[in-house]
Amino acid sequence: MDRGLPVIDPGPLPEGDVDGAVAEEKFSALKRSLSDKVTDGALVAFSGGMDSAFLLWAASEVSAQVGGRVVALTTTSPSTPSRDRKDALEFTERLEIQHVWEESLEMELQAYSLNDRERCYHCKTELFRIAGLTQAKSGLRWVLYGYNASDRGDDRPGHRAALEAGALTPLADADLSKAEIDFLMKENGLPLSGKPASPCLSSRVMTGIEITPERLADVEGLEEILRSAGANTVRVRVCREEDASFFLRVEASPEDMNVVLSCREELQAEGVRRGYRWVTLDLGGYRTGGGVS
Repeated sequence: MDRGLPVIDPGPLPEGDVDGAVAEEKFSALKRSLSDKVTDGALVAFSGGMDSAFLLWAASEVSAQVGGRVVALTTTSPSTPSRDRKDALEFTERLEIQHVWEESLEMELQAYSLNDRERCYHCKTELFRIAGLTQAKSGLRWVLYGYNASDRGDDRPGHRAALEAGALTPLADADLSKAEIDFLMKENGLPLSGKPASPCLSSRVMTGIEITPERLADVEGLEEILRSAGANTVRVRVCREEDASFFLRVEASPEDMNVVLSCREELQAEGVRRGYRWVTLDLGGYRTGGGVS
């Protein structure tokens, strides 16, 4: 069903070759599995990222064919990047789908703010607590979220929280990988295809450093400088020296390192203004997790 969504420049595909025919077969299996979920009523945990956007769109397409209800749920907190809020709002407006916004209270949880290796578990426990309340209030039967086949090899404490809450993982159940999801989004002209991964801002804070709204604002502020200058894949990490002084470490893809260097004076000045000892560029480049542990 064509909803008139504009095609955007998606950037490069995620790594991995995609067999289009296989991807389409998996997509058909996904739609079949969503049929009864949508008929009973489905709440989709929607972060504004590519995977949950695809799941939400697929569910809305099935709903247009079989009826039922699909509702998007987005939770926000100081750890939510502003651009993800914007992307989530624009996507659901284009789908003309009901979108519920709720404030997460994760920052009030001491276990979360301590920022140990279980931080994501506590975050997702709060997300699915809210999802359960919204599900009950809205009279929906199922909670769905965008875990997919490519996530299986990662250590994801948040996934454990999702399973404990009874959330379903239709993308993984259909064996759809991130590359296949991106392929299908491009094929259907969907916004957010090719969107780089956008973990929460708390993921930029070195394990063991307390999560605070101020530190998250520092991260987003410096990342915004870089994105405004044209950088695409960058992370600003909050780190701590043995003498307990704090500094910011910038990770960037090789293509973006020159952008970082072009902003070095502004980044350094802004970092110092915010109370950090210095701002440094990590020549190892961007990597998942960023070695913040």
